[in-house]
Amino acid sequence: MTTQTVSPSAPARPRAAGLRARWVVLCFALLLLAVVAGVAVGPVSLPLQNVALSLVNHIPGVDVDTGLSDTQNAIIWKLRLPRVVLALLVGAMLSMAGGCYQGVFRNPLADPMLLGVAAGAGLGATFFIIARAHGAKLDPHLLPLASFLGGIVALTATYLLGTSGGKRRRGTVTLVLAGVAVSSFLTAVQTFVQQRNIDTIESVYSWLLGRISLADWQDVYLLLPYAAVTAVVVLIRRRELDVLSVGDDEASALGLHPQSVRLILLAVASLATAAAVSVSGLIGFVGIVVPHIVRLLAGRSYRSILPLSMLVGAIFLIVADLAARTVVAPAELPIGVVTAFVGAPFFVLVMRTSHEASP
Repeated sequence: MTTQTVSPSAPARPRAAGLRARWVVLCFALLLLAVVAGVAVGPVSLPLQNVALSLVNHIPGVDVDTGLSDTQNAIIWKLRLPRVVLALLVGAMLSMAGGCYQGVFRNPLADPMLLGVAAGAGLGATFFIIARAHGAKLDPHLLPLASFLGGIVALTATYLLGTSGGKRRRGTVTLVLAGVAVSSFLTAVQTFVQQRNIDTIESVYSWLLGRISLADWQDVYLLLPYAAVTAVVVLIRRRELDVLSVGDDEASALGLHPQSVRLILLAVASLATAAAVSVSGLIGFVGIVVPHIVRLLAGRSYRSILPLSMLVGAIFLIVADLAARTVVAPAELPIGVVTAFVGAPFFVLVMRTSHEASP
């Protein structure tokens, strides 16, 4: 068995690496194009080439004439670019978390929103906002930590409820139902808490509806450390998800500790989700749509799925935000509505084919 597993994989490695490199180059090119388009398009249209020159002009040692006025530069650097960068980070983190959950649970329907993590993170953030509104001296930078604790509680409840029967082969359906139940319960708790604290409803709901439209550089700086730490840990340990996919017994025989790996990756993915939710509000379906698209295009190895999911997730959310502010202009759609338009039909498709698409 061991010989059969190792021998075919050896000649396939160069081909996988070449394919991965091509996808990375393509994704980076599309990401740069999405960033430029996201900055250029808006109520005040800006030429794409001038926006690109303005971005390049901020590289140390580069000094070019952008052809833009001071007002136009202010629009780019104070209004639009923080929003685009925040969408980039949030999309990358939610996609990475979704890929991790799918690999850890070996379940194609695992997703930060469907497993109740986002609802738990939202409840934790709600308690934090209410506590600060009532005079608690809490550092605003601790909001992601409060979201993280809520997300961990929700994920634990979902996992225990979804596996309580001991029939792990039913996990695809049972885990999703458990996540729906936990999400519904936590949402009810959140509604109850909000009704008991009417004075904070506006702050909480403005957060729940998504804050990308109100993004500034402070939000980016708040999220960036969490994004960097979680991305580094996940990318370093992404090979272990490939080992877990062959089964716990085989992984243990190869020197891996399956439970420890799952615990670490679940904690990191939950922290990424909670941090993203804390600055952007609830944005659904990103974590399930993007990893599946990457899996269909670039193969089933998590060595490729996770880094490419981060890039594609960043592109996806930038484009979704661009659609949110242009489809019904001059009005603006919540970005969660746009992701739901794409994600809901995709989720139905995955449910119908989950027996064939399990990671």
